[in-house]
Order: sequence, then structure tokens, then C-alpha cells
Amino acid sequence: MKSLFYRMLCIVSMLILTSWGFFAHKKINHYAVFALPAQLAKFYKSNIDLITEKAVDPDKRCFTDSAEGPRHFIDLEDYRKESTVDSMPIHWSQAKEKFQERQLLKNGIVPWQINLTYQKLVKAFQAKDYKRIIKHSAELGHYIADAHVPLHTTKNYNGQLTNQLGIHAFWESRLPEMFSEKYNLRVGKANYIKDPLAEAWGIVRESNRLVDSVLSIEARLNRQFKASQKKSFIERNNQLVWTYSDSYARAYHEAMNGMVERRMQKTILRVASYWYSAWLESGQPDLTNIEKIKSSDKQDHIDITGKKRIGREEWM
Repeated sequence: MKSLFYRMLCIVSMLILTSWGFFAHKKINHYAVFALPAQLAKFYKSNIDLITEKAVDPDKRCFTDSAEGPRHFIDLEDYRKESTVDSMPIHWSQAKEKFQERQLLKNGIVPWQINLTYQKLVKAFQAKDYKRIIKHSAELGHYIADAHVPLHTTKNYNGQLTNQLGIHAFWESRLPEMFSEKYNLRVGKANYIKDPLAEAWGIVRESNRLVDSVLSIEARLNRQFKASQKKSFIERNNQLVWTYSDSYARAYHEAMNGMVERRMQKTILRVASYWYSAWLESGQPDLTNIEKIKSSDKQDHIDITGKKRIGREEWM
């Protein structure tokens, strides 16, 4: 019996420990390709499978690199306590002067990571390093997506402070997997981002304003549903998994009135816009005649088999 329980626990853990879920991250990068202008679209469409697949590499690195975890979130409350969140220096060098680097890393650095990865993409475009263009495009999409998740901007990232443990994966994995097929993810065309760092900070502040709704709506539903109605076994990837029931997930999704869909839509448009802006800033190199990069060339393939997440286990 203990062995069976352990196997079930491992299955559940692997299914819920990823930000936005592997499913949603891949879908976001995939749809972002279709928001690009023609000058970029051909290259990205030719390599859409690889850009989609590599969307989850940053999450995989959380199992092998202790420095990776803080790149996915930022706990804004720690700055709000000091009435500094709105006056927070957005440039890394200035932030380090005001706060110790250790504190910045502890609180998370996702807006700075977005800007850093953006700059790497600009350099990859300038060098016409096509493998690096794909790598940094895919990973930039991941960090931008994380910044759009409200629970990536709060210390109460998994409802652990409000008796809502498990809400992180519920919001960003269970709901998109259940309902995203009905979402309208064609978001129009990418636009130029004048200040990528300021944009990243705008994203996390925008996400943080939704935290209260994410938590309070679920708390209200929890009071309305019987415990026996809240969770159930569902079949997922040919496995039975104990998780939030379909009826509870549907009620939560409806009560949020399209929030998850809107966050995914904004993510997709902004991912495409960051890619487009990096290409413009790099001098608009011609990519129209580039051959498809072989998906078998995975020199930086990350194997997480049998590994445990390092650092904050925010989706457990």
C-alpha cells in the first residue's frame, strides 16, 4: 500500500510541479509564432516544433541548477512592506545598491531575467546564431509567461498562507488543460516594445493586482462546495490522479470570468512582441533563407529523470 501511495505521489508531483504547466508553456510559444510579422514568421514557423518543445527548458533546469529558481518569480510584498514597490529601482545595478543581492535573489528576479534573456536574444540575432535564436526565444517566452501568472508575484505562491495549498497548479495547469481548447489564442500582430525592462515590470505589477481575486474567488468556492465534491480521481496521461474535480475546476474557471484566457492572450502577444523587438533592435537581419534547425540537435538537452527540484518547490 505504501509503495502504491508513493508511486501515486510521484506521478502527481511530476504533473504539477511546472509553472504554467508544460502544456501551457508550449502552447504559448506555439501561438506566439503566428503573431509575428512576415519577415520573422518564416524562420519561426520553420522551427516552431523546437521553439515549442524548448519552452519548458527553464523549468527543467530547476532540477539541475540551484540558480534557476529565482528567475521564475518575484515576491512583491517584501518591497511593498517598505513602501518601495512603486519606487523600486528597475535596473539591476541600482536595485543592488538599495537592496542586498541576496535579498533580491530570495525575493525572485523574473523581470530582470526577462530583460537579460531579451538582451541575449538581441545578440543572437546580431550574430545570426540560429541555434541561440531558438534557445533564447523559447526561454524568453517561458519567463514572460511566468510573469503573467499572478501567483508568481506573491509570497503566498501556493496558497500556503491562506489554507489553499495546491492553488498554484490548479490555476496555471489544471484550468488551461481543461479549457484552453476553447480559448481564442489568435492575438493579432506583435508590436515594438520600446523599453523591455520597464515592460517586464509592468507585467509583474499587472499580475500582482490579480492575486487577491485568484485567492478570494477560490476561497469562496471552497466554502460553497462539500469536501467530497472538491477533489476526485481523474485520468491524466493514462494515469489516475487525485486532483481538483471537473465540477470544481469549472466553477472556479467560470467565477474568474475569463481571467486565465486573458492572461494567456496577453502572454502570447507579449512573447511575440519581445521576439519582434529583439529582431528590430539587432538591425533586422534577414532570416528568410535560413534552413530549418534539426530538432535532433539538442546539445543542451536537459534530462530530469529521477531528479528532485532544487530550491522553492512552489508547485508541490
